[in-house]
Amino acid sequence: MTQTQQDKWRIDRRLSVSTLVQVVMLAGLILGSWVNLQRQLDGLQRDVRLLLESQERFCTRLERLQETTLSQEYRLRRVEQR
Repeated sequence: MTQTQQDKWRIDRRLSVSTLVQVVMLAGLILGSWVNLQRQLDGLQRDVRLLLESQERFCTRLERLQETTLSQEYRLRRVEQR
């Protein structure tokens, strides 16, 4: 009986080590995924910031164009009235 109990203990011990290795591997995968996600979020944040800056420049140009258009329309009306 002693031999059987020792064999059982070795099997349980191996399973425990195997489980420990799996948990460590899972933790490594989770950590790696989290780091990768953070890197992707940083890239996305940079892209959104650049997009917003570009949109602001575009809106500024559009406002200038609208002002110029209105000015030209007023000039054209004055010329037509004369």
